[in-house]
Amino acid sequence: MKQKDARARGNATVAGGVYAFAAYLLWGMFPLYFLTLLPSTPWEVVSWRVLLSVVFCVVALTVMRAWSALWRIMRQPRLLGWTAAAGILIFVNWTVYLIATLTGHVIEASLGYFINPIVTVLLGVLVLRERLRPAQWVAIAIAVVAVVVIVLGYGQMPWIALGLAFSFGLYGLAKNRVGPSVDALSGLTLETAWLTPVAAGMLIWVSVTGGITFGTEGVTHTVMMALTGVVTAVPLLLFAAATRRAPLSLIGLLQFLTPILQFLTGAFLLHEQMSVERWIGFGLVWLALIVLTVDSLTGVRRRGVSDVTEIA
Repeated sequence: MKQKDARARGNATVAGGVYAFAAYLLWGMFPLYFLTLLPSTPWEVVSWRVLLSVVFCVVALTVMRAWSALWRIMRQPRLLGWTAAAGILIFVNWTVYLIATLTGHVIEASLGYFINPIVTVLLGVLVLRERLRPAQWVAIAIAVVAVVVIVLGYGQMPWIALGLAFSFGLYGLAKNRVGPSVDALSGLTLETAWLTPVAAGMLIWVSVTGGITFGTEGVTHTVMMALTGVVTAVPLLLFAAATRRAPLSLIGLLQFLTPILQFLTGAFLLHEQMSVERWIGFGLVWLALIVLTVDSLTGVRRRGVSDVTEIA
């Protein structure tokens, strides 16, 4: 019996790892996808992304017969409030990311997602009053030095990177507040539903100021724009499936796949500039992440040994 349970847990971990890898791989390829949407502006793309995600979610809820879970959440004001907060934060994140991608700042966007784990740890201290281990403080200090180096070399604050890191970090905090009470599909449905009036208003503004490109730039552009809802939802659902099966230590290690792919895209496919100061700054960020990862894995191993001792 124990052997069967162990085999089932092992299979679940492998499946969770595959789901997480697929999600991070898709997110890592986002720059190449969104660049096909030029000459559309970031404002138009994010608007269609919201509206078409709502359409996808409605279809998915109907196919999966999952409307009851959504109605249950809608009867709880606290959960609704947190989904609204999460919607605002993910809207900021999507907008900043699209501005970065469509204006030639893919490398800086990747920096934001490299910094994000460190920002998450920092938010744990500032908001959740968590206590940090010495290695975590070292990682934060190295990351601060990295930002200073990049600022001195770049001549300005890396606003895109910091905006992405903090918006996604706060989004994760909002999702943490609702926990397992809100499933991935219901959460995405509510988050994008809250944003529907904003997205519709933004499309009206785009049509007045520059004109909507959806349907005017050829078949390929139209199809790629129409698929933004699916492209948005699928990695989120894969990620949700991963978190229910794989340990967080595995998911935490795989998360670096996304910014690595984005960095490689910006540096070697799009040939964005990498000055010496930028290389030093990125190197310091990577060093901070190594410190953070080693500390995290050590903590997991110690807890595992402790658990085995207690069971014995």
